[in-house]
Amino acid sequence: MKVRVDCYSGYQANERPVRFFLGERCYHVLEIEDQWYGPGSSYFKVRADDANFYILRNAWGEEPSGWFLDAYRQA
Repeated sequence: MKVRVDCYSGYQANERPVRFFLGERCYHVLEIEDQWYGPGSSYFKVRADDANFYILRNAWGEEPSGWFLDAYRQA
């Protein structure tokens, strides 16, 4: 599912997600639990302000590119 993500940009652009939107609802990232890289993508396992866990993927080397919600786990 494609999602809108606002990121912190420090040393590089889109360094890490700080909030994301599912529909009209905004979720703030409280903690990044894990981060890893795949071919053409970077992944972030985050805990949001609703206490649930989400895996967000930033696909930059494949089509379609952008941010996607790959998984969700209720706390």
